[in-house]
Amino acid sequence: MSQNPPSLRPDLANARITTPDDRRSGQPTIGMVSLGCPKALVDSERILTRLRAEGYAISPDYTGAEAVIVNTCGFLDSAKAESLDAIGEALVENGKVIVTGCLGAEPDYIRDHHPNILAVTGPHQYEQVLDAVHAAVPPSPDPFIDLLPAQNVSLTPRHYSYLKISEGCNHTCKFCIIPDMRGKLASRPHRAVMREAEKLVENGVRELLVISQDTSAFGTDWDREVRRGLTEQPITTLARDLGSLGAWIRLHYVYPYPHVREMIPLMADPASGVLPYLDIPFQHAHPDTLKRMARPAAAERTLDRITEWRDICPDITLRSTFIVGYPGETEAEFQHLLDWMDEAQLDRVGCFQYENVAGARSNALPDHVPPEVKQDRWDRFMEKAQAISEAKLAAKVGQTLDVIIDDIDADGIATCRTMADAPEIDGNLFIDEGTDGLSVGEVVTVEVDEAGEYDLWGCLAYRN
Repeated sequence: MSQNPPSLRPDLANARITTPDDRRSGQPTIGMVSLGCPKALVDSERILTRLRAEGYAISPDYTGAEAVIVNTCGFLDSAKAESLDAIGEALVENGKVIVTGCLGAEPDYIRDHHPNILAVTGPHQYEQVLDAVHAAVPPSPDPFIDLLPAQNVSLTPRHYSYLKISEGCNHTCKFCIIPDMRGKLASRPHRAVMREAEKLVENGVRELLVISQDTSAFGTDWDREVRRGLTEQPITTLARDLGSLGAWIRLHYVYPYPHVREMIPLMADPASGVLPYLDIPFQHAHPDTLKRMARPAAAERTLDRITEWRDICPDITLRSTFIVGYPGETEAEFQHLLDWMDEAQLDRVGCFQYENVAGARSNALPDHVPPEVKQDRWDRFMEKAQAISEAKLAAKVGQTLDVIIDDIDADGIATCRTMADAPEIDGNLFIDEGTDGLSVGEVVTVEVDEAGEYDLWGCLAYRN
């Protein structure tokens, strides 16, 4: 089995589950292991919130848990292997294991490897997960304490949160099986998204990370009656309304449809709250490669759109992920991608080597690229991306930037992010002196005085 290590994988949310150990005597306890992308992380949060409301305590690992839920990923074969390993470890450490998530769409595959699991459910099947928990560990709530939790369970730091606006995807990219596991696009109602966002901001969230399988398609699946009379695309209206809440709004997984242009003026307006940041999964640049991928966007128009976006919003940060070594990728096609990178000058770039995944149509394509060639192309691509990143960050030295503080360690060094940096996947800005009195989640202004390949260093200019 081909393996992309975690550092190459675009499907990891790096969840760190932390919960206070405030369990009352006799309270039933459920452990949670959450793997996969931020969308899976949101599913885990919703499951845990429901369990807390039913009187269960939550364990961040196997310690003291009477059963363990493993929320799995099935994005790549290496992700499947990681999920199977996590299930096996949970069985050894605990014995009672309930499996959910994307890999749960293949129950026979899971049971072939781990026949002793208690139950398997697919992605976002919250009721079935709860039924399995009830069967394994019956609830025993204290009605005066447990049934009205103060707020949703969050698996991210208190000052930022993922906000999932839709499920599923209508694209048929040959390398991806997500639509098979999560279904067609199903957008949440606008008001439902806003209610959740308002509650998050009321509870202290300073940054909302908008996620879905296809964020720019939000609302395009609503029926004609719902969409009648709209003067702009639903995602533009949603971004505008979210920006009015007073938090940073960061958009992820935005396909480069023509209507994305509507949102760029919002990003150019500091008062809008919508960050000048677009996370767009381009995947490749050569038209023949994109055709074999069955991607919904044409690369020859993408460069024109990037130019237009930067004309409207010069400070916009563009982030993307790419696949190298896709079946049939020639050296000429790969060189075209490198040349495209020179022209596009993307700010943040991730890359992973193509892997077969069971059920993907790309498996049957001819001319698969040898592993050593994929590794060589990944090395060359990342060398190019690193050089672009280093030059762009060097240009920020001397600038004054707003940053949000993610952590302050025992030595007083503050780990922060600029508006150009999403948590876990982009770089950081470090303040290594003068941090007394600062707090996690605070937005402050810094002057950048040093730059590296992916990170910045600065000194506090003033507090906002």
